Amino acid sequence: MAEPRQERSRTTRRRLMNAAVECLAELGWNGTTVAVIAQRAGVSRGAAQHHFRTREELVAATVEYVGNEQLVELRERAAALPRGPARAEPIARMLLNLYTGPMFRAALHLWVAASTDEALRAVLVPLEARVGREVHRVALELLGADESRPGVRETVQATLDLARGLGLANLLTDDSRRREQIIRQWAQVLEPTIGVPAPT
Repeated sequence: MAEPRQERSRTTRRRLMNAAVECLAELGWNGTTVAVIAQRAGVSRGAAQHHFRTREELVAATVEYVGNEQLVELRERAAALPRGPARAEPIARMLLNLYTGPMFRAALHLWVAASTDEALRAVLVPLEARVGREVHRVALELLGADESRPGVRETVQATLDLARGLGLANLLTDDSRRREQIIRQWAQVLEPTIGVPAPT
């Protein structure tokens, strides 16, 4: 009986975390309470608080969970891509579209709220740092790039910073046409870093 119970527990946690992303993206931090998340997830508030004692705890778990899911998806999609310089544009497209979905919108609400909420900032800053390091590591992995080569670390970080900026530009209007032009141009910047080993 333990395994079905554990699976039900995991399913409930996933439902709560997915509901938290939807609520944050639609309602912002102030409108996202445990009660609202529980209602969206179709569970009682008591059940929600059984899994997550506070809103901050639920949000922290959500950021980590969704971040990990995104990275798994990136790796799976990258596995089917060609090797060598031809990989630059599809990788650029994947990375530069990374911050255009509901999770980025939800994260943005959290960042703004954390700038004035000490308790939320204390939870969010170390978590965001850890997720950021993992995204950087996966970007290097996807590019097949060696970070010990001069300029590679900065190029990867610039790619991720550019992706966040494009995500912001997409919040109010559909920016996909302009973003596609930038993707093609940025792929040329990334080409020299693709699969090139460090000098010996």
